[in-house]
Amino acid sequence: MGRRCQLTDKKANNAFAVSHSHRRTHKLQQVNLQWKRVWWPEGNRWVRLKLSTKAIKTIEKKGLQAMAKEAGINLNQY
Repeated sequence: MGRRCQLTDKKANNAFAVSHSHRRTHKLQQVNLQWKRVWWPEGNRWVRLKLSTKAIKTIEKKGLQAMAKEAGINLNQY
């Protein structure tokens, strides 16, 4: 599965670390992932997902069922 958000599919970004002399070296900007237990009211149970912090905020606003439907994920598997 790797370092990806299970709902938004966010992953690491390739970037440059720029020094004071403007020497550029490659670096990876990792996504802020958290293991999170989220209550799923439609399934009447807890679901454990690896989510980005942005996805956690969006779940609070939209709801887990709506986010999973947009991502095309079956929550019964988690």
